[in-house]
Amino acid sequence: MKLDSILEEYFRQDTQYQTRRNFLRNGITGFGSLWLGLQGAKGSPLKINHSTENPLDVLPPQFTAKAKRIIYLHMAGAPSTLELFDHKPELDKFNGKDCPQEFLEGQNFAFIQGTPKMLGSVYPFKQYGESGTYMSDRLPHLAKHVDDLCFIHTLKTDQFNHGPAQLMVHTGNAAFGHPSIGAWATYGLGTENQNLPGFISLLSGGRSPRAGKNLWGSGYLPSIYQGVQCRSVGEPILNTNNPEGVTSEVRRNTIDAINSLNTTAYEKIGDPETLTRISQYEMAFRMQASVPEVMDISKEPKAIHEMYGTQPGKESFANNCLLARRLAEQGVRFIQLFDWGWDSHGSVESEALNFGFKDKCQQVDQPISALLTDLKQRGLLEDTLVIWSGEFGRTPMRENRGGNEMKNIGRDHNPHAFTCWMAGAGVKPGYHYGETDPFGYQSLPGQEVHVRDFHATLLAMMGFNHKKLSYSLNGLEQKLSGVKPAKVIKDILA
Repeated sequence: MKLDSILEEYFRQDTQYQTRRNFLRNGITGFGSLWLGLQGAKGSPLKINHSTENPLDVLPPQFTAKAKRIIYLHMAGAPSTLELFDHKPELDKFNGKDCPQEFLEGQNFAFIQGTPKMLGSVYPFKQYGESGTYMSDRLPHLAKHVDDLCFIHTLKTDQFNHGPAQLMVHTGNAAFGHPSIGAWATYGLGTENQNLPGFISLLSGGRSPRAGKNLWGSGYLPSIYQGVQCRSVGEPILNTNNPEGVTSEVRRNTIDAINSLNTTAYEKIGDPETLTRISQYEMAFRMQASVPEVMDISKEPKAIHEMYGTQPGKESFANNCLLARRLAEQGVRFIQLFDWGWDSHGSVESEALNFGFKDKCQQVDQPISALLTDLKQRGLLEDTLVIWSGEFGRTPMRENRGGNEMKNIGRDHNPHAFTCWMAGAGVKPGYHYGETDPFGYQSLPGQEVHVRDFHATLLAMMGFNHKKLSYSLNGLEQKLSGVKPAKVIKDILA
């Protein structure tokens, strides 16, 4: 009986060993192995070779890049672009009528139940600029820049809940543990200013996005490439200042001793995260001098403060927009702004399209306009890409929690279509890509832009083939655009 058990275990292990890869390698005197090698040669990954001493050193892109840096403005909560950029006069005609059943069959909603009413735009639209772009009256300052903006109206995501959708937009995956766009950018390109992080996140609106720090995390990439959260109030980066009684000389000696121990550990074990730890200690020491200076907006001229609507010493989206310009000026590779408060369900006044939405638009309109103007007048918009988006769209139906009409006006989540815009390096100004159906619910056939396509396009503007910029993990070349098909939206490229 004991022998039978041993034989059974042997055959089980032998069967597990006979994988497809082993079969191809050993079968027909090795021709399978040759075939595997040829497949790898067709799509060999790009070699990213940062120095071991400085994993943030500047590397050239794979091909000529239009965008040297990115400023990403994310409106956390997913603003309704039917109230901003999607002019749908046909939807206005159906305002208050029962939603057609074909819009409801087989669909998942966060809160809609039964048969909701259709909801036309809450605010009036008119045309702006030489491009004749339709925009609502909620963003009068931004409307002056429409001829510099490039719109994608048919973005699509696989997720209809905030946290997973935010992860999808910023990491290409709805699960935790994947690198964000900024981490991929600094991994592929490094950063120009070695005294500042290559990737910085700034928050406003009173709370963090649902997915939290994962939105600026490095995932399976070395942690040196994760985003550093900075604050516009108090100590810019927590724990970078020396404790009371600790001088800069004492701090330097302490770091030297720690790095000596880490170097010894690396020589014995070879864990690359040990080198990352050394680099982070050195970066933290350099940041003690550079960060307070670049984060201090109080020294900006009065005219700049008036243009942005900034209030030094307070947390605000306006302050963060000015900080974004200052960080771009200092060579930071990826700057990410999250503004909380755009979840317009209508369940309370602060989340209603006819109340809180107006306040949010007013808070961001002037600062975004000022940022675009400021970058342009300093020549920075030529090689800086500015992006504005939420994490998904909003339904053309009015939200009806519990199947009842609500006191305030709101819209439910819509993953099928939403609008983002870009400005600056790499994109056609005054251009519109994609069209949705007359109600703004789904993309017209052939015009859908999946988030994967969006990511592939961003990497192209930064000088990379999205299929080549990868990181080996668990036997797979991991990519921002994932393993499913993705395409570059060439029509929007300048």
